[in-house]
Amino acid sequence: MSGRLGARESATVAMGDPMRVRFTAAILLRKTGTTTFFLLLALLTAAPVRAAARLDPLQAMDIGAASALQSPSLDDIEHRTFEFFWQTANPKNGLVPDHWPPHPERDYFSSIAAVGFALTAYPIGVERGWITREQARQRVLATLKFFANAPQGDSEDHDAGYRGFFYHFLDMQTGLRYGRWVEVSTIDTTLLMAGVLFDQTYFDQDNAEEREIRELADKLYRDVDWNWAQARPPLVSMGWTPGGKFIPSDWKGYDEAKILYILALGSPTHAVKPEAWKAWTSTYHLSWGSFMGGQPHIGFAPLFGHQYSESWIDFRGIRDAYMRARNMDYFENARRSVIGQRAYAISTVGHFAGYDGDIWGLTACDGPGDTTWQRPDGTSLKFYGYFARGADVGEIIDDGTIAPTAAIGSIVFAPELVLPAINAMYGRYGKWLYSKYGFVDAFNPTFQLTDVPLRSGHVVPGEGWFDDQYLGIDQGPILLMIENYRSGFVWDVMRRNPYIRRGLERAGFTGGWLEKSANERARAAPPPATTRAPVAIMQQ
Repeated sequence: MSGRLGARESATVAMGDPMRVRFTAAILLRKTGTTTFFLLLALLTAAPVRAAARLDPLQAMDIGAASALQSPSLDDIEHRTFEFFWQTANPKNGLVPDHWPPHPERDYFSSIAAVGFALTAYPIGVERGWITREQARQRVLATLKFFANAPQGDSEDHDAGYRGFFYHFLDMQTGLRYGRWVEVSTIDTTLLMAGVLFDQTYFDQDNAEEREIRELADKLYRDVDWNWAQARPPLVSMGWTPGGKFIPSDWKGYDEAKILYILALGSPTHAVKPEAWKAWTSTYHLSWGSFMGGQPHIGFAPLFGHQYSESWIDFRGIRDAYMRARNMDYFENARRSVIGQRAYAISTVGHFAGYDGDIWGLTACDGPGDTTWQRPDGTSLKFYGYFARGADVGEIIDDGTIAPTAAIGSIVFAPELVLPAINAMYGRYGKWLYSKYGFVDAFNPTFQLTDVPLRSGHVVPGEGWFDDQYLGIDQGPILLMIENYRSGFVWDVMRRNPYIRRGLERAGFTGGWLEKSANERARAAPPPATTRAPVAIMQQ
């Protein structure tokens, strides 16, 4: 996750009467005590943005007579989700918990990817009037100072990272590697750096504190040694541990690591070669196709793969060589994936409780736990705890668990599908699903077992299982994508970052805002200082 790293294994599950679905189950490393790491999933791109700031679409929509609950506004959802990052972070070092609330019988640690989302959340809070710019400055400075000074080395227990990368999970207080099962994660460091670069661009005032933010951000990004992470060039390894060394798998498309290669290509100090992007895209054909009768696209089953890169980078109208050949962009690719997943939910009505045209959304998320339900009709259904669920080209991973972040984090791609989904989730299940920091991580209306141990959450008789946790890397796409839908703010800031632009251009992206910004820079640039023109004029 956010580095949703995990081992992939094949399994066959009974999905109903004659229907058996072969799927690849991506079991995530996240809560396991192992050092077996292999890739999971993700990538994204999508649609219109600015209208939601002017009208309140949620308030205006009819949620049906079946519900007496009024849907929350987008502003309420966004504000509550922002408060997750603002309230749960350690203000001394800026570390954000992987999950909240803490539980006395469970590990409690920070996710560096969640910190990347938090660093982006604070300026959103400033622009929305929820905190002051000074408050945001202080929190960002505390965070960047911690990472800039955190020990880097190859010890098992006494470092926070290595070669500019950081461990996936850190101790909330000490900031050191949380346990020996935790890897130095290239994708999670990437998501952390996305937040770092966002702050570098946003805090542009000419005062000592904002100059320090820009300097610290530049140092952190420059220190990331992408070349070292190319254990098998030109691709980038998923990670490294002092004991096991490099993870024996690399980031290959299509999944959430698109932003990893863009940041690696944009580095001013340790940039990978453009061949890395070509290698990344060389495996796209493995998941190219149609799903549920929809338009062809590159598939990736869990929707987080279409949300992480796109939370920061505006892919509308810009294309690399692969997308130019198919006359589309990554935003449209994500939109098609979202439409397909909603169509899948409609097709499974009657198999999983709750699924219909408005209740949908599969991604990596919490679940009720690892148990098998023997149904009265003789079939069985396997439930999971934290797991990467999804449905797309060639892959169905589903146990009836729905994650609000899957739909809400896709609002920029298909608002006409997501706004009704928000209404329906809140209208039917809001009293168990919507709380202090917005929507909890997941729910499963199919799960009605009351005599088995649960990984988290609780069962409401007749309604299903509801989580009691929030996950930082699932809160992040909700917040950033709602803001992009309402104002385009995150995208607008990141378009101004020269490292992001350089990474995109070295990956071969052209057109759209990249071409526009290049033309604007050319018009603003002073004429080249040469001696030839004056000499020629004098000779005339």
